[in-house]
Amino acid sequence: MNPLLDPARTIAELKELRSLTGDANGAQRVAFTPVWTATRQWLRGKLAALPVEVHTDAAGNLWATLRGESEQCLLIGGHMDSVPNGGWLDGCLNVLAGLEVLRRINAQYGGKPPVTVRLVDWADEEGARFGKSLFGSSACSGNLNLDEARGLKDRDGVTLPAALREVGVDFERVKESGCELKNAAAYLELHIEQGPVLLDLNLPLGAVQGTFGVERHAITFHGQAAHSGSTPMNRRRDAFLAAGKMSQEIYRIAERSGGGVCTIGSCITKPGIVTSVVEECRITLDQRHLDALALATMLQEAKAAGERFAAEGNVTVSWERIWQIEPVLFNPELIRFCAEAIGETGGQIHYLPSGPLHDAAEVARAGVPTVMMFVQSLHGISHNKIEDTREEHLTLCVTAFDRLAEKTMHWIMSLR
Repeated sequence: MNPLLDPARTIAELKELRSLTGDANGAQRVAFTPVWTATRQWLRGKLAALPVEVHTDAAGNLWATLRGESEQCLLIGGHMDSVPNGGWLDGCLNVLAGLEVLRRINAQYGGKPPVTVRLVDWADEEGARFGKSLFGSSACSGNLNLDEARGLKDRDGVTLPAALREVGVDFERVKESGCELKNAAAYLELHIEQGPVLLDLNLPLGAVQGTFGVERHAITFHGQAAHSGSTPMNRRRDAFLAAGKMSQEIYRIAERSGGGVCTIGSCITKPGIVTSVVEECRITLDQRHLDALALATMLQEAKAAGERFAAEGNVTVSWERIWQIEPVLFNPELIRFCAEAIGETGGQIHYLPSGPLHDAAEVARAGVPTVMMFVQSLHGISHNKIEDTREEHLTLCVTAFDRLAEKTMHWIMSLR
């Protein structure tokens, strides 16, 4: 480990942040709220000890820039916001590990590294308040749908543009943040895995190949309401029966896909009373895969299954797309550097995809070479107050991430 790097300081700062912005139920750093604003001020305080330029861009993303010999930039990113009652590491580990790497680079190169190094705290990665994930990074990449986002409201009826005004951001100008990527040569992100793959393999670290593509739809089966006591079973047009068959079939579709996942996350019935056969049943389906063709096949199979179950139950079915994003594959050279860094830190090299979405996907979609490193989740769970990682694994991930950053800097220099 580089003697100028202090992973113990990162762990201490993570604990400090937990005590300042969490409670008995978990982290409470929901974006565009007072706790999130206070978190940003706390982060600025940490950055004040470094010779960095700090500013907030047009989308509310916070940037700290250490100017180097070259204008070509190494970007290190993460997010300080959390879901309500969230875990203590999700997002903020990325930023605070990046802060420690920034400290090491500044000390090693006397405040003037060979390339410019920038740390970014993306605004509202989680989408917890308005349901729109990756807000700041998608605005920066140019992929944010302004018409869709303009109408988003939180549970209190506050619109996203109004919430942004409260923190000094003009919604209509958020895509101007794209200028921040002008000289970006590479982007690195560290994250807790949020799942059990590394835990089940008893491995501390993993090199991430890319993020899953997502197809998210609402499926509504339309039947006929009828009295639950007087309607024989063979005469019913039960929308819920078709939806129930669908809920089983999506597991078979996922199994056939070779690495994909399918989830029915909600179910709403009408009229929704115990004395009536279900007239309408709306379910939501989330399908994810790293391979675009496999994802398209999963969707096609789901639609065919929906039609089949509707016909069997003498009901009809309609589909409504909620959201879609293509699979994003990370840069092969950076994946190799990530694996090398893990191996040099003493870990066994393992490659895995990311099922959850991350800001890294948006940066990659903008054409910036990108990679992520995962550290094991102790319980294989995130978005929960029990989220945790062993301290020795936190030390390893900061150390390996620092090695990845150094390798990437030299790679950027070699491209000039």
